[in-house]
Amino acid sequence: MHLIDGKAIAAKINAESRAAVAELQSRGITPGLAVVLVGQDPASQAYVRSKDKTAKELGLHSVKHELPADTTQEALVAVVESLNADPLIHAILVQSPPPPHIDERAVVEAIDPRKDVDGFHPMNVGKLALGDADAFVPCTPLGCQRLLIESGIETRGARVVVLGRSMIVGKPLALLLSAKGPGGDATVTIAHSRTRDLAAVCREADILIAAIGQPEFVKADMVREGAVVIDVGINRVADPSSPKGSKLVGDVAFAEVAPKCRAITPVPGGVGPMTIAMLMHNTIASARRWAV
Repeated sequence: MHLIDGKAIAAKINAESRAAVAELQSRGITPGLAVVLVGQDPASQAYVRSKDKTAKELGLHSVKHELPADTTQEALVAVVESLNADPLIHAILVQSPPPPHIDERAVVEAIDPRKDVDGFHPMNVGKLALGDADAFVPCTPLGCQRLLIESGIETRGARVVVLGRSMIVGKPLALLLSAKGPGGDATVTIAHSRTRDLAAVCREADILIAAIGQPEFVKADMVREGAVVIDVGINRVADPSSPKGSKLVGDVAFAEVAPKCRAITPVPGGVGPMTIAMLMHNTIASARRWAV
């Protein structure tokens, strides 16, 4: 069993990004990333801190807008529109999920699609579906694909089951892996909570990608011998033995599934670092496009 080291692969991508930033700066361009956070959700605050820290380490111009939880829809959209108009900002990310009174879809649609490095704007979703090379692809699916490529795991002709149908991970990842070219050409099935005989469907997978948001949902009887498992889930569960009283687990029951796998990602240290690395990658790509 090979443990896929997301931290090491993310570090490699970040080194490439640091070199790309230096090259752009030599031409007088500093890629600019703006992250907008509404409210004080602890997990979202941690993500935003990590994104800001990585951006600054790579030499990006990083801006954080931390807004109170009672920020109105109109005020949030006004912040987005000001960033759309800011020539120093090439990438805009509004941290998800926002408070319940915010219409997240309307906020996403307010972002200039040329600065939508999260890839959630309908224009970028459509471009991805059409196979347009200039689509911004959501960072987590892009990170999953890069993990497979960097680990030497062949997707061409492989049977892939994506467990989860969200617009954040499941659907865009299925489009990526079934597209023509490196890291693609797979036969992809999207499975979900209404799939009949879910375990049998998962056992058909050469590559099983779990993105269902349920802690340790995937058990050993759902995985074929010699499969590759990519665990996208990040769930905090109670753990009396931990000083914090809790621990992070994925959507896969790692201890029982790992012995059956040819390769598997851990949680933490698998997909998570890749998401941030690909956000930096997308930000640099956006800066290059704006510089043309």
